[in-house]
Amino acid sequence: MNVDAVVLDVDGVLVDVADSYRRAIVESIDVVYGDTIEKAEIQLFKDAGGFNNDWALTDAAALFVLADRDGLAMGIEEFTAEIEKRGGGLDAAEAVVDAALDDDAAARVFDAWDPTELREVFQALYLGSERYVELEGAEPPIDAPGFIAEEPIILEGSTIDALAEFCVCVLTGRPEAEAEFALDRVGLDVPPERRFTMDDWEEGKPHPRALVALADRCDADSVAFVGDTLDDIETTVNARDADPDTDYYAVGVLTGGLTGDEGREKYDAAGADVVLDSVNDLPDILE
Repeated sequence: MNVDAVVLDVDGVLVDVADSYRRAIVESIDVVYGDTIEKAEIQLFKDAGGFNNDWALTDAAALFVLADRDGLAMGIEEFTAEIEKRGGGLDAAEAVVDAALDDDAAARVFDAWDPTELREVFQALYLGSERYVELEGAEPPIDAPGFIAEEPIILEGSTIDALAEFCVCVLTGRPEAEAEFALDRVGLDVPPERRFTMDDWEEGKPHPRALVALADRCDADSVAFVGDTLDDIETTVNARDADPDTDYYAVGVLTGGLTGDEGREKYDAAGADVVLDSVNDLPDILE
């Protein structure tokens, strides 16, 4: 691919989050409700779409756990399939619960559901107690060492060197402070004007605004966006419609939740231009 700019997601692309963000999803629900989903089942929500924000995914998975307790007549695969049919995301998850349960059961589920507590526990688990106080400005709800500092680094120094000739940007659903921490650990220097984080745009993926803005800031005629979810691929596809004068290439990597032959098939079906084993294979296909 002949490109001027390379836009990188963080989670699953630069760092491995299987035992950090995804672990925080599972354990947050367990801490609050004494029951949870399996880590592998997180990908069902990701594939349903609209869950680039892991706080929203945690909320939706907690809804499933609570509804399952109250007689939900569907397993998690059917639950997430119904979410996908309704357009994906947390609003769709709420609608599925509301439609699948009788009024009394649905009321009990939504009364027990507490996104604020889930988010606070999630952040405490992920950041650790010390960073929680620093970033959240409050005492953590539980004492935890934090998963953030243990995320394995995927991006290699040689890849950073090879990408230096391109306008490198970052587009992530992480909050700014957490994105900054990951970039520092990875050793990737990306100026603020070439980053979009959760704090910079309300729409989130797969809305194309941030990707189109980064292309404009790089004055790029062609852009490769590297991500690890179907929402990342859809973001690129949407950018083509929003900005037809620029070429956008969707690159999926198999270092996130989508792996192996099944992951490749899902990427292909979503419209990926290329699927790589990892971001470190990217320089070999760029011109």
